[in-house]
Amino acid sequence: MSDPLVWLPFEPELLGDPPSGLRYEVVDPTEQVPDSVTDVRFYVPPYQMGPSIGEVLGRMSSLEVVQTLSAGVDNVRSRIPDGVTLCNGRGIHDTSTAELTLALILSSLRGIPDFVRQQDRREWSPGWRPALADKRVLLVGYGAIGEAIEARLRPFETEVVRVARTARDGVHPVEELPDLLPDADVVVLIIPLTDATRGLVDAGFLARMKDGALLVNVARGAVVVTDDLVAALSTGRITAAIDVADTEPLPPESPLYDAPGLLISPHVGGASSAMWPRAHRLVRDQLHRFAAGEPLHNVMSGEY
Repeated sequence: MSDPLVWLPFEPELLGDPPSGLRYEVVDPTEQVPDSVTDVRFYVPPYQMGPSIGEVLGRMSSLEVVQTLSAGVDNVRSRIPDGVTLCNGRGIHDTSTAELTLALILSSLRGIPDFVRQQDRREWSPGWRPALADKRVLLVGYGAIGEAIEARLRPFETEVVRVARTARDGVHPVEELPDLLPDADVVVLIIPLTDATRGLVDAGFLARMKDGALLVNVARGAVVVTDDLVAALSTGRITAAIDVADTEPLPPESPLYDAPGLLISPHVGGASSAMWPRAHRLVRDQLHRFAAGEPLHNVMSGEY
């Protein structure tokens, strides 16, 4: 009997110490699907998972494990065959996404986009802007990335309020959001996209945010109702910074491009030099566990 087959999106040498007793193939199913598709036992899809990823999963008759390189699995969960274990990339993007979150917050509050535009126009226009210090930051979705964001917020002398699906020590349940929103200066969305969270940030949610508050979305675009966000921004009552949109790439005709008080980054929360070393470490550890018959990390179960 041949060794179990593993499909990787990168060369196995990058793992540093790939376990023996496994066979490795580097495969990008968007380019070609080898005949070995029926032999794959452990599959690591490419970081950018398009529709072709879901299509190839149905052809993997020997599949046991899918290990994504993304923290969110909303775009692949429904395509996982029965009996196959789905593991997400928890830990891969914590550092990178937390860095971008702080960058979006600080850039928005201190007016960095305006400074760039002024520089392009050769203008010198000093003025006062709000600081992050002394702000109350509401983290909506408190998992590994939320913890990483909080660790970076603390030195800025902020008060952090945590929200998650269920209450636990020091963490509020989602049901308490209506009461928490009016007191938050910055609201950071890092909650997974599920049927329960789709459209969570609607006109009612935005109306409960305090005047001058900043909304930051590093979760999924569909967590926010785009038309409601555009309407809220048009009043000038709140501002926002988003790394995700409900349609990506964001089309040129999107009203978000013209919305006042909005900073947009093109879904680059995980796209930094910090990603790949952490991705390789996670995949290496999971493969060693798989080869040894040990329990895997990051197993996804239930709605989240």
